[in-house]
Amino acid sequence: MATEPFPQRLPTLDRLGVTDPSNVSSSEVATEWLSAFSAAITQNNTAAVAGLFLENGFWKDVVALTWDLRTFEGRKDIKRLLDARLTATGLHDLCLLQEPLKEPVLQKVDHDLVWLRFCFGFATKHGKGTRSFISFPFQIQSGRPTCGFTFLHEHLLTMGKLGPLRNSEAEHGGWEEKRQQETDFSNGDPTVIVIGAGHTGLETAARLKYIGVPTLVIEKKPRVGDSWRDRYKTLCLHDTIWYSQTPYLNFPSTWPIHTPAAKLADWLEGYASFLELNVWTSSTITKTSWNDSTKTWTVEVNHGGKGTRTLTVKHLVFATGSGGHPTVPDIPGKASFKGSAVHSSEFKSAANHIGKKAIVVGCCNSAHDIAQDFCSHGVDVTMYQRSSTFVVSVESIVAMLGAVYNDDFPTELADTYTTSLPWVVVRGLHQRMVRMVAKTADKAILDGLANVGFETNLGAHEAGLFALYLERGGGYYIDTGASKSIIDGHIKVKSGSAIESFTENGLRFADGTELQADIIVFATGYGDTRDFMREVCGDEVASKITRVWGLDEEGQTAGVWRYCGHDGLWFANGNLALSRFHSLHLALQIKAIEEGILNKADVVI
Repeated sequence: MATEPFPQRLPTLDRLGVTDPSNVSSSEVATEWLSAFSAAITQNNTAAVAGLFLENGFWKDVVALTWDLRTFEGRKDIKRLLDARLTATGLHDLCLLQEPLKEPVLQKVDHDLVWLRFCFGFATKHGKGTRSFISFPFQIQSGRPTCGFTFLHEHLLTMGKLGPLRNSEAEHGGWEEKRQQETDFSNGDPTVIVIGAGHTGLETAARLKYIGVPTLVIEKKPRVGDSWRDRYKTLCLHDTIWYSQTPYLNFPSTWPIHTPAAKLADWLEGYASFLELNVWTSSTITKTSWNDSTKTWTVEVNHGGKGTRTLTVKHLVFATGSGGHPTVPDIPGKASFKGSAVHSSEFKSAANHIGKKAIVVGCCNSAHDIAQDFCSHGVDVTMYQRSSTFVVSVESIVAMLGAVYNDDFPTELADTYTTSLPWVVVRGLHQRMVRMVAKTADKAILDGLANVGFETNLGAHEAGLFALYLERGGGYYIDTGASKSIIDGHIKVKSGSAIESFTENGLRFADGTELQADIIVFATGYGDTRDFMREVCGDEVASKITRVWGLDEEGQTAGVWRYCGHDGLWFANGNLALSRFHSLHLALQIKAIEEGILNKADVVI
């Protein structure tokens, strides 16, 4: 059995020894606690601040105090954070926010789990924090609130070229020439090069541009959005439109709830144009070198048909996707196979294989999408399941996300609420939710799959999809219809025996059986996210990079959106929601370095 990495338990009423707190005034409790917190901050009394937390409480920081993504557990570590960074950052001007959706509110999360959520504004030496909130279970003792698990999420915003600060000058005939010069970097080199013009690369470039950091995006494909456009034809986002909004430019109200990949590709092409992002398509980086004295990169770029440019930049951001090179298992006898064997990244459409037999190796999102495509085209298809899969219906995902990601809830505030809790608590909540959904809304699907031999699980430590995504980047299927095809026998399932070899007509298994196929699609994932970085920067640089993706000991994503082990080198990676949220935090770190505010050696906790 795997070692439990986060053994902490949820702060239930019973565990805290708290009776039903429903008769208290949320506003009074929030005001009293924030007053005590603010007074201790003003007096620089770090012991008093830490004392407002339970012994095993949390302080989660996003950029504001640490210029990093950190979670501190317990009074001792919270005091250590404040001793190191309170004076340096000058946290002040804390004020309770009372506007709708931010006002103090008592929330009953479950029958035994209640907390008070409230938002407050603050300032530091380097900017103003907004949409920050704290939430905690509490008890009333002698008329005073005693803080339980407390989660402080800080969101430091630099004044960008937005709203009232947007460009106010009228352009009379010079806009096109100006844009061309900016895109070509005719008058100087960019400060940042972002590699990859997918959604993450573009969102990062947009964040940087509008806080005044000159940025160039390098994309090897001919058009922006081709990373989505070139995938299999039936690819569609399983997440909702509200969860997948893009910074500065929201999808219109006519947009479908689930976005087809080709439609998203066109959106991203328009996004780059409308936000005036500087993108060189059909371009590749052919050589890089790092100067540790000047903290700069020399980068040689093959600019499509426009020759080679050598640029000197301060930062490289790798936004090359959620994995490295396509991974295909090494199976003996491939040369003898008379059919076609491809990775899912090469597969386009089942329409080209009507009347034939297919095997899909793998059983997560892409595998199910491709198997369903074969099924819809009348192809005889078998899915080979190598290990059990977490399966959740798309209806359940929509219901879970819909609590805060909807037409009536601001996306920025939804992001703040969903990312403010430490991973320990998020995972505990998901464990409860996953078990409940499996026993209710998705029970028929899961029972049906079990009856036909398709093996399911509840995710790592029974915490479902989000834990699988953050810890390993896969291992799940959001069911959009393929599960019914499996249950009904239209998609056959093979499991319980390892692949032994290719044959002339398919695959042979260790149990002696053979499956015939004209095409075999390996939906077997991708390699290490650092693969492309190693090709661009070389082994010496790559040897300094820490783990990229997965969760560190604090429950924060390792090496992504934050320092990864090498100065001037960053990884940006995630679905549209994570990229929307954390692209700002990456941009702020780069901006702070360029402004001389952030020297990593000075931020030691």
